[in-house]
Amino acid sequence: MCQVEFEMACAAVKQLKGPVSDREKLLVYSFYKQATQGDCNIPAPPATDVKAKAKWVAWNENKGMSKMDAMRIYIAKVEELKKNEAG
Repeated sequence: MCQVEFEMACAAVKQLKGPVSDREKLLVYSFYKQATQGDCNIPAPPATDVKAKAKWVAWNENKGMSKMDAMRIYIAKVEELKKNEAG
């Protein structure tokens, strides 16, 4: 696994046309943030901001995961979404 594969997966996820569940979107987002920024380093948003809170929780669940592991999981998840879309 390398940076190039990760960047290709980042481009591929933007090309997905099929429906992607909110849970899958959060997973992809959380692994992207972990791979690019590391552990969540921002304070939790207020519970009244449901979308931001869900994104923060998803990212924060990956705390301690290496950037390389997050890249691997992100790539695998994008590949899974592409396969599901292809049928």
